[in-house]
Amino acid sequence: MYLLKKVIQLRENSHPDHEKPFLEHLEDLRVMVTRVVITLVISMIVCFAFNKNLMEFFRQPVDQVLVTQLKTTLPDDAPRPLTVESWGKARKVEHAAMNLTPEQRAVFYQSLGDDDLSFQAKSISLLRAASALSEDKRDAFVNSLAESDELKLQVKALLRTKPNTDSDAQGNLRMMSALRPTEGFMLSMKLSFVAGIVVSFPLLLLFILQFVLPGLHSNEKRVLWPAMTVGFGLFLTGAAFAYYMVLPRALLFFAEWSGNMGISNDWRIGEYISFATQFTLLFGASFELPVVVMVFVKLGLLSYETMSRTRSYAIVGIFVTAAVLTPTPDAMTLCLMAAPMIILYEICIWLAYFDSKKNRIKEEQEARENMERLLRREEEMKANPPAETEDWHADYPQYDHHAHEPGDDGWHDEYPPKDPHFSDELPAIDETPPAAEEPGNKTP
Repeated sequence: MYLLKKVIQLRENSHPDHEKPFLEHLEDLRVMVTRVVITLVISMIVCFAFNKNLMEFFRQPVDQVLVTQLKTTLPDDAPRPLTVESWGKARKVEHAAMNLTPEQRAVFYQSLGDDDLSFQAKSISLLRAASALSEDKRDAFVNSLAESDELKLQVKALLRTKPNTDSDAQGNLRMMSALRPTEGFMLSMKLSFVAGIVVSFPLLLLFILQFVLPGLHSNEKRVLWPAMTVGFGLFLTGAAFAYYMVLPRALLFFAEWSGNMGISNDWRIGEYISFATQFTLLFGASFELPVVVMVFVKLGLLSYETMSRTRSYAIVGIFVTAAVLTPTPDAMTLCLMAAPMIILYEICIWLAYFDSKKNRIKEEQEARENMERLLRREEEMKANPPAETEDWHADYPQYDHHAHEPGDDGWHDEYPPKDPHFSDELPAIDETPPAAEEPGNKTP
């Protein structure tokens, strides 16, 4: 209720000449909410048709975390270079040949028709065996193998970095679990809802601004459409920044932290999707700061002087806001959200400075033009003075309704002569003191 009251006050302050009763404000609110809901429902239905693509899109950061973890453990000095893709294929091949006899394994590797893949699979098998020994016995075991020198060097390089040799390594992250029968369907609905917000964001912003700022003046209407365009672009920029830059790093940080603590990363698909969507939307919303600030500047609610004077307070407020908005309690994520907001706020200060400078130059130019116009008019009046007449009746005879005798100034028409029997002289005052009254001769 407090927030609604503040919004209504902002509506009234935006156009004080037009006052509305409270019930009409509520009717405008109902219309705005109805438009927003209908827009979200339509966009959600359209996005629901691509629910599989949306699920794959939001799972890509997890796959990127797995790739990053594996890439850090692959040796750079191995005789045959390794990639994440080739290592994954070699692990599956080695796992398939694990229970075969040496003769069967040789036939199996020969049937693959890929010498490099067979070489990598053999190195994984020997790496697993050597890892089971103590560190002081591993080199002796590798040197005693009746294998080529290239394969021995490959195994020694792998022993230094120790990449994971399990064929289903991180499988719990690749195939996250759903603990409820309806969880998969509800996740599809949730992803469609988030995608609908992103797709219909310009219309949602338009409906909200139309409710908050009704009866806009011409200068305010010019601000509305550029604010919507820039706001949509900043929202997409913030969401993309969170998805491609911040989210993978945050997931990698938490996965490595849990691994170092000896905790298995058994993430639930519902928890992960909620985290990823909330993370992305909050970053997109935080990038709307320049739009809000510049709209306030254009409406006269903020100025360059105020923003530059309160810069330190704004930075503290940005950090507090980032701490509240980020869905994780770590300082890294907080700084990754606060740093772009601070940079955007500094850009807003400079934009406000250039805007105030532009307005000041415009006002000075208008004042100069007005002064030149007044001087030009004064010079024209000096060059062509107006004609003067003693009697205005000569210029305007239509207003001369009375004939005047020579020497008559015409005031008798307005004030006729006074009555000869009427005198302006006041009667004389008798100043003789009254006679003293005799006792007994009092007037009853």
